[in-house]
Amino acid sequence: MNELIALGTSHKTAGVAVREKIALTEAASERFMRELVGEETISEAVVLSTCNRTELYLVVGDPVEAESIVLGALARRAGVRPTELVGGIYSLRNCDAARHLYRVASGLESMVIGEAEVQGQVKRAYEAALAAQSTGPLTNKLFRAALATGKRVRTDTAISAGRASVASVAVDAAREALGDLGARHVLIIGAGETAELTARALHTQGVRTMFVANRRRERAAELARRFGGDTVAFDALPEELAKADIIVASTSSPHLILGAEELGMVVPERAGRPLLLIDLAVPRDIDPACAELPGVTLVDVDGLQRQVARHQLGRRTEARKAEGIVEDEIQAFAGWLGSLEVMPTLTALRTRADDVVSGLLEENEGRWESLSAADRQRVEKLARTAVSRLLHEPTVRVRQLDAEHRHARLSLLRELFGLDEQPAAAERAEGGEVRPLRRRGAS
Repeated sequence: MNELIALGTSHKTAGVAVREKIALTEAASERFMRELVGEETISEAVVLSTCNRTELYLVVGDPVEAESIVLGALARRAGVRPTELVGGIYSLRNCDAARHLYRVASGLESMVIGEAEVQGQVKRAYEAALAAQSTGPLTNKLFRAALATGKRVRTDTAISAGRASVASVAVDAAREALGDLGARHVLIIGAGETAELTARALHTQGVRTMFVANRRRERAAELARRFGGDTVAFDALPEELAKADIIVASTSSPHLILGAEELGMVVPERAGRPLLLIDLAVPRDIDPACAELPGVTLVDVDGLQRQVARHQLGRRTEARKAEGIVEDEIQAFAGWLGSLEVMPTLTALRTRADDVVSGLLEENEGRWESLSAADRQRVEKLARTAVSRLLHEPTVRVRQLDAEHRHARLSLLRELFGLDEQPAAAERAEGGEVRPLRRRGAS
């Protein structure tokens, strides 16, 4: 019997130094999904990788084996032993996995509660999985329902009102550190979604930004036109470092964009002017050693969490409303998930009972020399009737199970009666249980 599992890490369970090691680009995500569904025990896979999380949603035959495969693959990507990742990896099953994705899509698991861009990130992750042909009936249902839930949360609550992004919080941090930003020279390295959000937040502060992009020059020019800024070639970055007051880095590069040695060469030219570096990328764009240079302050996505705490208080009431919506929607998913298993489970149980009766009759065939054919038929009918009556009450109760507990109870029933052919069936826990890799709930 297949199960849904979610494995991943986020800003709640691991620092940026760990997250950047297992972060996946779009191309790497596609290759990884194809690799995963090539495993015998994994039939569906979707990868969600953002600056604050890398998560895999999988449909598997053997959860324990699948966890081992994924953990090993992530460890190889990170160049570390699997045991070094275990502390930051969480694992969820079935409705708990679905609930987590619903919360992610609704902005409840974000660093900034209610952030708007995560909905688009979940959608793009699902679309990438569709393109990689790694989805199936369960993940298709899951992601469509999660996106619908995220949309309902933003429609029915004010959870996304006001500043609701890491970019906006970064601009608040800059204003707190440097005061009025209107006259500051701001350099944005990158031209993606985070760069756009940062430019918009800066624009409201009266800042004209300078965009630096390597591969996406046309996109950088478009952003510059939209927000009244300018662009500069990537090769001119060293010269711009001497002029800038604030540098925001948000590329998808797997390598550092700004090194301490490079920045150290222009620090003397700055004549003591302070420089604020804001690194919104994972993997990081800016060498952490830059913070040791005189006059330089570096803030990365983990460092912004202190600033984020100030934004959370006003969103708690809306977050509680959103959580109610998530729980309402997850009940519908739980009912659908359970309905997929009721009939196959009952059919398997009846088949197992029939096999037991047939086996007993066959084993005792040689002991009934004196029985007539009619008596043999009566014995068989009696045995099958007894088994049928024994299974009647469990069958009725299984059909009446509420959606929330159905999957777990069915999993237990299949395990107790050995209805799964998987050799590791006896090692499985109830559906929805958080695996020992890490218990979710730390915030």
